Amino acid sequence: MICCNWQTMLNVKKGRMKKGNLKSYLPVNLFLIFMYVLIFFGFIEIASEANAADLTQVRILPKVEVNDDNILLGKVAAIECDEPVLAQKLKDIVVARSPLPGKSRTLGKQTFKLRLIQKGIDLSLLSLHIPEKVVVTRNYVTVSAERIKTLVFDYIEQNVLRNHANGSIKDIQVTERLLLPNGRITFKVIPPRNRDLFGKVPFSVHFNVNDKFYKRVWAIAKVELIADVVFTKKPLGRHKPITENDIVLRKMDLAKLPSDVITDPDLVLGKRTKRAIDSNTVMRANLVEYPPLVKRGDVVVILAESGGLRITALGQVKKKGRLGESIPVMNYDSKKILYARVLDASTVKVDF
Repeated sequence: MICCNWQTMLNVKKGRMKKGNLKSYLPVNLFLIFMYVLIFFGFIEIASEANAADLTQVRILPKVEVNDDNILLGKVAAIECDEPVLAQKLKDIVVARSPLPGKSRTLGKQTFKLRLIQKGIDLSLLSLHIPEKVVVTRNYVTVSAERIKTLVFDYIEQNVLRNHANGSIKDIQVTERLLLPNGRITFKVIPPRNRDLFGKVPFSVHFNVNDKFYKRVWAIAKVELIADVVFTKKPLGRHKPITENDIVLRKMDLAKLPSDVITDPDLVLGKRTKRAIDSNTVMRANLVEYPPLVKRGDVVVILAESGGLRITALGQVKKKGRLGESIPVMNYDSKKILYARVLDASTVKVDF
């Protein structure tokens, strides 16, 4: 135990101690004061350590890799908390948006403190350990340009060339690789609408991550399709009925021809030309037509059917018509004009 002569100290203060006594007591008094200071601050340090031990510890890591769209506090910090509810609340705090896959972003101390305050967290209850800079990097998966080409190649083989033995893929161009977030990756190859899938064809490839659309990449495919094409063998005049002697088949790349070229001879035989056609001309749908089966004044049978009921009557054609065309016909009995579809040279049908 350390004792102190308070009267002696008082006498020193009042200047009552003799000079010799002062020299003898001065070192002792300085020693006592020094000990009191050590004891006082020692108690403060012990109290501070005890208080810090009761606080929730939040230690932010200086470098972190994340997988999600948001940077959660629980993903970038080690959290020690005795209260499960508070611990989960801290872990779920969104600190910031994550960078793009393969990219990084740097966060400062104030960002973390601000997010804690915004979520109603009392900072005095936390023991925060935050570096001056926290670098967050987004994990990623690389889809190479070659992989995208393979996806498009497989789609064309399965959906375009399956029924075309003479078809082939000459080239596929993809201009970029793709960086995707980690997750369950799916894709879909989408062809263009309302056009033939040969020649230079743009395909879009959609990538989803965890069933959510993420990005689209374009691929340009050059598809060659060799097929028989109908050509005129000789010049044909206007309204000339087309026979086998008028046409010839030649193998051509459909990618180099108009989209409405005729590849099946049966689609021209029995029809007639709409206008005069030169020899060696590619036959197209807009160059031929069915000849009229009926003309104005012809007498035809008007047929009407509904369910099990069938009615026929005679009528007179008021306008020439081809197979399948709807033309006006006068019913001889009622004298009414009906519109009926041409079935053959002697029959028209009223559609209900």
